[in-house]
Amino acid sequence: MDRVNQSVVSEFVFLGLSNTWEIQLLLFVYASVFYVASMMTNSFIVLTVASDLHLHSPMYFLLANLSFIDLGVSSVLTPKMIYDLFRKHKVISFGGCITQIFFIHVIGGVEMVLLTAMAFDRYIAICKPLHYLTIMSRKMCIFLLVAAWIIGLIHSGTQLSFVIKLPFCGPNVLDSFYCDLPRFIKLACIDTYRLEFMVTVNSGFISLGSFIILVISYVFILVTVRKHSSEGLSKALSTLSSHIMVVILFFGPCIFVYTWPHPTSHVDKLLAVFTAVLTPFLNSVIYTFRNKDMKMAMRKVCSQLIIYRKIS
Repeated sequence: MDRVNQSVVSEFVFLGLSNTWEIQLLLFVYASVFYVASMMTNSFIVLTVASDLHLHSPMYFLLANLSFIDLGVSSVLTPKMIYDLFRKHKVISFGGCITQIFFIHVIGGVEMVLLTAMAFDRYIAICKPLHYLTIMSRKMCIFLLVAAWIIGLIHSGTQLSFVIKLPFCGPNVLDSFYCDLPRFIKLACIDTYRLEFMVTVNSGFISLGSFIILVISYVFILVTVRKHSSEGLSKALSTLSSHIMVVILFFGPCIFVYTWPHPTSHVDKLLAVFTAVLTPFLNSVIYTFRNKDMKMAMRKVCSQLIIYRKIS
């Protein structure tokens, strides 16, 4: 990687989140608690879906993969953030910075496609229930998952193919606690206007466009159901409400960070902490506590684990 990047800079320095000891301690407790909670809940969702035959359906297949991706969301930024909180000299190597950017955008791209696939799944289930199992077949589910990973890799790789060759000769200070393209690009020794525009289009406008498409699809589903019965509308709202909340939690920060013309470091940091630490946990809570089948299956898995421990 050093051969590709012919520059003086070999590492980057983070300014971090705060220099106040009380705030650092508060952030340490907050990040640690929600990181552990997120890892446990999302891992448990994946285990529950995999072990319970009643949950071997397209909706839960996509949910399990979303939980798997949320494990990645938590792990890419949070451990490094916790590790750096009380360090005076917060650094990351050039290769580490590129790796962090790569995984942020791969995971972001995969989650974007998965949320779109979950919206499509709900559309078929609500508007075309008789054709649901035919359309959302096992092959379709695998196709959607493979497409999500391919799109995520292309999305991330396309941007890095331009960024990795940028010359960096100083400064090397990032007013953040992690590496991402908008601030990383601005440290290059050349005019990066075109690259910044490319990042805005690739990450910002795609996020905004996907969010608008999802909102339109949800409105279309509700309008379609309302034409048939008011009772069906209330059931559809109950089913879609969890999806809508997760979509807002994911796309809201993405749209702001990559499309806002005058970024503020404090707001960016707050959104990044929220997205990396709290959102993966909230996703798992939203999908489990609002779903009776998931709650029953998780209780069943818990009881099985308790019995297994007693026997062993």
